Amino acid sequence: MALPLPLLGLLSLSLFLIPTTSATSGIRLGIIRKPFTPIDPPVFREAPAFRNGRICGSQPMDRIHIAMTLDANYLRGTMAAVLSILQHSTCPENFEFHFLWVRYEPDVLASIKSTFPYLHFNVFRFDSNRVRGKISKSIRQALDQPLNYARIYLADILPPHVKRIIYLDSDLVVVDDIGNLWEVDLEGKVLAAPEYCHANFTKYFTNLFWSDRNLSSTFEGRTPCYFNTGVMVVDIEKWRQGGYMQKVEEWMAVQKQRRIYHLGSLPPFLLVLGGNIKAVDHRWNQHGLGGDNLEGKCRSLHPGPISLLHWSGKGKPWLRLDSRKPCVVDYLWAPYDLYRSSMHSLE
Repeated sequence: MALPLPLLGLLSLSLFLIPTTSATSGIRLGIIRKPFTPIDPPVFREAPAFRNGRICGSQPMDRIHIAMTLDANYLRGTMAAVLSILQHSTCPENFEFHFLWVRYEPDVLASIKSTFPYLHFNVFRFDSNRVRGKISKSIRQALDQPLNYARIYLADILPPHVKRIIYLDSDLVVVDDIGNLWEVDLEGKVLAAPEYCHANFTKYFTNLFWSDRNLSSTFEGRTPCYFNTGVMVVDIEKWRQGGYMQKVEEWMAVQKQRRIYHLGSLPPFLLVLGGNIKAVDHRWNQHGLGGDNLEGKCRSLHPGPISLLHWSGKGKPWLRLDSRKPCVVDYLWAPYDLYRSSMHSLE
């Protein structure tokens, strides 16, 4: 006869009772150790197949290359981002996605293939040893993960036929044809991104940095502005030829010795390229929707047209929606959520 499910649960827990003896009373105590069970990967609905419009070319030169990191913890965000890109594109079949991960995860790979059966994509391993000993502790643990630094090494990881890339974080959705961003004229610069010159640039570095003339003089001859590294168009060949990877690493080494900033991979980008990028319209990164890096409080949209919504900061829309405490802006992300959960199916 089959046992009731609750009883089965109690029996399974009893297998993990490890007897110990109290030193004072001799009483035998039972310490329950939770059994290790691998977390099941999220299950996603299959996305529709999106087809090219008549004006789309079919040659290798017509490819649009997108790079994103691939992390099981952010997979739900990645799926939503990919769907949004394809859904709003005139030439969705021309995309080639380049995913970077730190280890082979068969369940994650299977999820991408089953969710997007027609997607052109490659997966490359990012060797976390490349940043071992180079990462300094920041104000939020998520910013300290090696994969957060993979964008620095794109020129070494991507295949030779990729000359230009759009790098995107996983906590965003695109609500416009990203082909328009792809076609931006870099005007000889290595990188294009929205610039925010009204932001207080000094706050991204410590007083130690600004008080040391040898350090702060790096900005001489430049008018540096903040830009967010979660949305970037990068000339891969110029990045490689200009030795920008090494330049970023040099500032990471200074940080290990002097503590000149508090965030993760962003400040060394600002140190190397602040004031020397191609600025694009702010519509391509409505960032900060995840709040700050400490509390993740709700924020409103900035005025003006929007082509990309970015939940940079601590708060992520899928987590806030699941907790039943979403911010208003999180409902703009929800239509792209392909996650098939039992909770949602009961509603």
